Amino acid sequence: MPAVLAALRTTLVLVASWQAIVMAFAPPRYILPAPLDVAAAFQRQPLYLFDNMLVTLSEIAAGFVTGTLAGVATALAIASFPRLGRAVWPVVLVLQAFPVFVIAPLLVLWFGFGMTSKVVMTALIIFFPVASAFADGLRRTPPEIVDAAALTPASHRQTLFLLRMPLAIPALVSGLRVAAPLAPLGAVIGEWVGASAGLGFVMVQANARMQTDTMFAAMAVIAALTLLLRRAVDALAPLLTPWAREGEFSSHHQQRKSS
Repeated sequence: MPAVLAALRTTLVLVASWQAIVMAFAPPRYILPAPLDVAAAFQRQPLYLFDNMLVTLSEIAAGFVTGTLAGVATALAIASFPRLGRAVWPVVLVLQAFPVFVIAPLLVLWFGFGMTSKVVMTALIIFFPVASAFADGLRRTPPEIVDAAALTPASHRQTLFLLRMPLAIPALVSGLRVAAPLAPLGAVIGEWVGASAGLGFVMVQANARMQTDTMFAAMAVIAALTLLLRRAVDALAPLLTPWAREGEFSSHHQQRKSS
């Protein structure tokens, strides 16, 4: 609750500063609309914004799940077959180095203007932080635990799935927390390149008509979706690791940043 109140206070300060800038400099509405103009855009076309929000939300959800599953599977494959990992990981790094604006037109060309290209785009953005964080967590299993497991009849695969994987779940959660704010980016960029619906499509259409208030309204909805997705990941964390405390996630995230 304190975090929610702090976020609300910050939002109010930003909106008040925005309104003060508009009142002080009086820019044209097509350059910077006032907060009341954006609110009027919501009131003028609520169903239009809501329907397109559902399209973008479905793309984000499908891409997030797909990218997470692909990242987890890749990290497990690398941990199971180290030689495969040494061959595959450089390819993953090269693909991650490409700017999203370079990949998006190709995905639209390959998968069409429908939902599939946006889901693939979102999954690609989600994939790397999830795979990287989870692979790092699997690699950082305490050596003494691995040595103790080697004294038992457990196979390499049993050790991986029953011992190393549960210990790496906090690292996976850290990766999901990094990936969550990026998921809407993939969907919206895909819609910018080519779409017939979605919040990115709304922004492109509003920009062509110089309806900047509608663009700001769509941006506000995207920001809300991003915050909700991050909150959903935070709520999921204790369910994935009921044995871990919140402090463990924070300390693990700080260790990864410092390293």
